[in-house]
Amino acid sequence: MRYIVLLLIALTNVAFADVDLVKVDKSDNKMYLLDGEKVVREYHVAFGANPKGHKQQEGDERTPEGVYTLDYKKEDSAFYRAMHVSYPNDQDIASAKQRGVSPGGFIMVHGQRNWLGWLAIVRRQLG
Repeated sequence: MRYIVLLLIALTNVAFADVDLVKVDKSDNKMYLLDGEKVVREYHVAFGANPKGHKQQEGDERTPEGVYTLDYKKEDSAFYRAMHVSYPNDQDIASAKQRGVSPGGFIMVHGQRNWLGWLAIVRRQLG
């Protein structure tokens, strides 16, 4: 089963000006930057300790699945190009409330820790 996350670009100052959609395929650990139907860039990605399934509550270490917006870039982040994901949406909040839990929040898409980007190739070879 494929787990897909679609992130709409709402940032006006994103480095990839021709990108209007970010597609994350959790099953293949891939992130695609798209301009319409065309893949502009492709990246290998990693997730939290418990990536399978949609994020249900705070602390479950899952990645949200569905359509969300990258709504701002965190300029003071310790990670490369950290962008905030608009999780939770109204449906996520209602679902968590029904179960009596917090949906969590402050989900970010980001690169390696600043100044440690060179470790990415090592992590890919070990992972």
